[in-house]
Amino acid sequence: MRRKPMAKPEPVVPAALLEEARRSLSTDRLGKSHRCTVCGADSGTPAISDPEETLCWVCRRLKISAWRDLEQQMPVQE
Repeated sequence: MRRKPMAKPEPVVPAALLEEARRSLSTDRLGKSHRCTVCGADSGTPAISDPEETLCWVCRRLKISAWRDLEQQMPVQE
């Protein structure tokens, strides 16, 4: 027994709208991507406070948590 041939489904989103969405996404990627100075991953935008030091979000979080750990371990000087 053979299956009935499936009819082509009607597109839910018009083709013109899909093409416009594709074009708008491609314009977002034109900006220069910055690389993380530590791991080399795409970091997006450089840090506002220090443009020389460009970190990805993972390395930035690790740096912040390392600062917190260092502050907690430092003895209080009187």
